[in-house]
Amino acid sequence: MYLSTRIKYSPVQAQKVVQSLSGFLRPSTPSWQRQYHDESFGFRKRKEYVFPDYTEAQLENRHRNAPLLRYVDSMRTHGHRAARIDPLDLIHREEVGALNPARYGLVDPNQKYNVDGILWTKPIEGKTIDRAGSKEEWWTLKEIERHLRSVYIGRIAHEYMHSPSKTERLWFSHLLESESLPSSAESRLLSTFDHDQKRHIHGLLARSEVFDNFLQLKFPNLKRYGLEGGESMLPALDSLFASASEAGVEHIILAMPHRGRLNLLTGLLEYSPAGMFHKVRGGSELPEEYGGEGDVLSHLISSPVLDYGHSRPVKVSLLPNPSHLEAVNPVALGKTRAKQFSLLKTSPENCTLGDKAMCVQLHGDASFTGQGIVMEGLGLSNLPHFTSGGSVHVVVDIGYTTPASNARSSLYCSDVGKMINAPVLHVNGDHPEDVVRAMEIAFKYRQYFRKDIIVDLLVYRRCHNELDLPNLTSPLMYEKINSRRSVPQLYEQKLIAEQALTEKDITDLRSSYKAHLESELAKTPSYEPTQTVLGGRWSSMVWPTGKDADFNPKTGVEIDTLKKVGEASVQVPGGFSVHPKLQRHVKSRLQSISTGSGVDWATAEALAFGSLMLEGCDVRISGQDVGRGTFSHRHAMLVDQTTEGVVVPLNDELKADGKLELANSSLSEMAVLGFEYGASWERPNLLPIWEAQFGDFFNGAQVIIDTYVSSSESKWLMQSGLVIALPHGLDGAGPEHSSSRIERFLQLTNDQYESDGHPANVNMHVVFPTTPAQYFHLLRRQIRRNFRKPLAIASPKSLLRLSAAASSLSDMQPGTSFQPVLADPLVDPSEVQRVVLLSGKLYYELIKERKDRGLDDKVAFIRIEELSPFPFEELGEVLQKYTSAEEWYYVQEEPRNQGAYLHINARIGGVLEKVGVSERLVYVGRKESALPAPGIGKLYKKQQKEIIDAIFSRL
Repeated sequence: MYLSTRIKYSPVQAQKVVQSLSGFLRPSTPSWQRQYHDESFGFRKRKEYVFPDYTEAQLENRHRNAPLLRYVDSMRTHGHRAARIDPLDLIHREEVGALNPARYGLVDPNQKYNVDGILWTKPIEGKTIDRAGSKEEWWTLKEIERHLRSVYIGRIAHEYMHSPSKTERLWFSHLLESESLPSSAESRLLSTFDHDQKRHIHGLLARSEVFDNFLQLKFPNLKRYGLEGGESMLPALDSLFASASEAGVEHIILAMPHRGRLNLLTGLLEYSPAGMFHKVRGGSELPEEYGGEGDVLSHLISSPVLDYGHSRPVKVSLLPNPSHLEAVNPVALGKTRAKQFSLLKTSPENCTLGDKAMCVQLHGDASFTGQGIVMEGLGLSNLPHFTSGGSVHVVVDIGYTTPASNARSSLYCSDVGKMINAPVLHVNGDHPEDVVRAMEIAFKYRQYFRKDIIVDLLVYRRCHNELDLPNLTSPLMYEKINSRRSVPQLYEQKLIAEQALTEKDITDLRSSYKAHLESELAKTPSYEPTQTVLGGRWSSMVWPTGKDADFNPKTGVEIDTLKKVGEASVQVPGGFSVHPKLQRHVKSRLQSISTGSGVDWATAEALAFGSLMLEGCDVRISGQDVGRGTFSHRHAMLVDQTTEGVVVPLNDELKADGKLELANSSLSEMAVLGFEYGASWERPNLLPIWEAQFGDFFNGAQVIIDTYVSSSESKWLMQSGLVIALPHGLDGAGPEHSSSRIERFLQLTNDQYESDGHPANVNMHVVFPTTPAQYFHLLRRQIRRNFRKPLAIASPKSLLRLSAAASSLSDMQPGTSFQPVLADPLVDPSEVQRVVLLSGKLYYELIKERKDRGLDDKVAFIRIEELSPFPFEELGEVLQKYTSAEEWYYVQEEPRNQGAYLHINARIGGVLEKVGVSERLVYVGRKESALPAPGIGKLYKKQQKEIIDAIFSRL
């Protein structure tokens, strides 16, 4: 049982702003916001809260007392600049002239003013604000100044006046000014804590300090990234979790870096100290039978269910994170969004995103300012297909050894949040009760507006890691830190003075927890990891190395079903005005479905999506302009040319249990890919796809690919079925729009160098399909398997509409499946002199050239469609048929130091040796280059011609 640190209100304060203003809730869309895309699946209109306007009497009073109004607004706007928020008092605080009432001609402290409509002094009762019944209320200037200073120049500083929303500004003013009214001018927001709550806060602080001291004593050379100086983070999160539980939130997805992670795990998230000590001593955090390689101590995870005494407990899932700071945050956003996906399908329109799930993101001050993924993630926060109902951001502002003047160009590290007009609460971490109050305000705002809010928790740290000497570069700061009492000790002094604790209480608590840690340390020799793998929604999945793993499931679909899906994919409601140029698209698709031939890539994709939806699976594809498709080929969503209304035919016409979400994204790669990866973790019956606008655009998301996509299964035993579609092909577009850098993905795989006769358990699949049917089967294989692997596809550009690359419905019917190797269907193997192995679109250029040269019986082209895992057996079965072949070539468009060649050269050589071929594999392709493709058109054509000529030379 967890004792909540939520504040107990007096009867007068019981009806607080969050409840009492519910009468002003109304679904609405600002008049300036375009309606485009609003009706496509996955979007919910945000509830808008509107305060009544000022009464005529209030407006007249504001006009009459304009100097006072200017002064009050200046306190709201600039008060944070004078607030006492720095525990070390190192922030330079200049005299803020705007906070002096004399600046506005207000000089007599005893002068009385009517504050109605200027200062919000009355706690709001009931369900309405009776502005019509507002009455004059007279305060002296001295009382006004004292009240404003108690609100805005204390240990919590509020930044909200930058918001363009009048409602949000009024909400904050009402909340802060009316709830600061208890008679003592020192009362700061809401009400005071009782002794039980204070003892609970103290327990969190003291146990954290005991834990850090224990680790320092037992493991002095351990880099533990302790929480000394930042212990208030624990009551902050405890308060947030308690508030969320009381409000009915059932799931909290938590993202955080390394600082204080071990304290949080053992202090709040029920991680076994014995398990942690086992890891410190070199043991594994993963059950041995799964073969994982694990991660470092500061990346450990936990997902406890916490009971705060409310109707339902709350599950808090701390996600695994890499050492790349902030990379985890969009992953957490995606998982939070995906957790609510089923609600979007079944809940009424008044259901709000964020009702049952909440994302909480912890940041460091330096990374929050310095890492671009923070800006990208914030940019997603209010987008229709990416919002999860508002995140609470907590910046643990520890002040890196680099001075702030070298770390950022803004006053506060939190200023980056103003790009989305997020309000900011700065709070002094030396005062835990104020920290809890700030978290209460933050959660109220998030619940009310379902938007992001930032709490800037100003603390300090004893050192970067425990082997560091921070005073080498920050001597004055650390002279002050080393001479002061710790945060828990300062709070203990306060509680003793208030008679909430005794010295004996403190000693007993600390001794008891130290004894507990000693007991846990003694258990480490016999400790066995117990991490749950494939639980909950993943319980139907298996581990890919297990005997039940199905690597080649049935992916074919009945032709009648394919026709049903194909026809539905282009149906629109009566009166819907389709763009004239799309009539050809509709006609072409219906014709290919009717005849069963000429199925292009977009149609095959629609057939895969729709058939999976009929089987109860959901599909989400995101990226820049994915609804239409970068190459104007997909048109999975159609826009009415007269109203801009949107339909997604597969949703509207198919009436399937599954849904298709088309998430046209911002111009972001790293955050969007991280978001989709997080969604892939939530449940296995979702097919998440991220499509890059061009293949090489993934390089902006390389950190996510390195630290999550390619490595999560090995580090954390986390499966993912994410599909990464990367349009690829050299076609004269130049260096940046040609290559998906296949070589990078292949380098990241753990693909074996020779076959052991068993299905390869690679960390991710890398494929280069050349037919729509192959693409169809790959998408369905992602879902029909009983385990999940990431899939990177070098997807087509020029092949999208190439008639020679089309498939038939019979290629997708029951009994068909993805083929890792495609033999040449046009030649007799017994007569072939030269065998050419290749991948990708070059195949179609070469078979056309072969026909033009009359060499159909001389050379065979074997397509390797799956590059990882390398298809040793399948390739051997094909190659052994070419008994008369004398020459063996490998050809690629990419430069020799790029593409697939370096990965598959030795593997092909091993297969050739196994089938009895002694000849050396000849490379044909571009020479080594610093560029993926040339930018000079004539040079590109010259190189391409040389490749083609080399393939047919001497035949």
